[in-house]
Amino acid sequence: MILYFSATGNSLAVARQLAERLNEQLMPLTEAVHQDLTNEKRIGLVFPTYDFNLPPAMPEMIARLKMSPTSYVFTVVTCGSMVGNCIWVLRRILREKGIELAYSHKVSVPDNSALAFGRNPNKQLGKFERVPARMEQIIRELQAESHILHYSWFSLLSWLLGRPAVERGMIHFLGPKVNADKCNGCGTCVRVCPMENISLKNTQVAIIGDNCTVCLACVHACAQQAFRTNGQDVRKERQYRHPQIKLKDLLLR
Repeated sequence: MILYFSATGNSLAVARQLAERLNEQLMPLTEAVHQDLTNEKRIGLVFPTYDFNLPPAMPEMIARLKMSPTSYVFTVVTCGSMVGNCIWVLRRILREKGIELAYSHKVSVPDNSALAFGRNPNKQLGKFERVPARMEQIIRELQAESHILHYSWFSLLSWLLGRPAVERGMIHFLGPKVNADKCNGCGTCVRVCPMENISLKNTQVAIIGDNCTVCLACVHACAQQAFRTNGQDVRKERQYRHPQIKLKDLLLR
């Protein structure tokens, strides 16, 4: 079983390839938390890093997973460059459940949060050139069920960035805001939000709730470019989605 969390398709593309090559089923992590996975002999967790740590929503979701301590559990993390404490934190959460992480690795991909800092993620597509070789290494090691933890060390800087106060500040700073003048109430953001944190209710303007994990799925999926981040409108040329992934693949409801 390959479980994934993906906002713009980077992690979904990796998870799909793993599922195909390892002959495993593919499932969104948001769905897996409601399933009994104790009979799964091999479970993969594929997700991105946010600010060199787990996405804010991930710790609770991982803690809720029903898995067997005898399963071969591995993770493949997608990131712009560094994983930070992502894998180290995941190991700690799994150990609290009596589960040991057997394998970990990373795949470098365009950073979809770059736009919040004024950069265009579509100008990072050159990173894909190195992905095939890395994926072949990962698949070869997973087929052998190797016990290797790549990039699993502790980082003090990443630990500081993951403090609750800093994390709340980052969510406030980077979190998406709706430009009511552009929103036409199409509902795409509602369907793509993994946290079910956006609603239309009785209005034609999207309303963002208090459970944002700053995945920016809504920002990149909006056809009206009706979202802002870091106080700036997000223009169409800065919206990103993995080239092998379609919008319909990311809709969760």
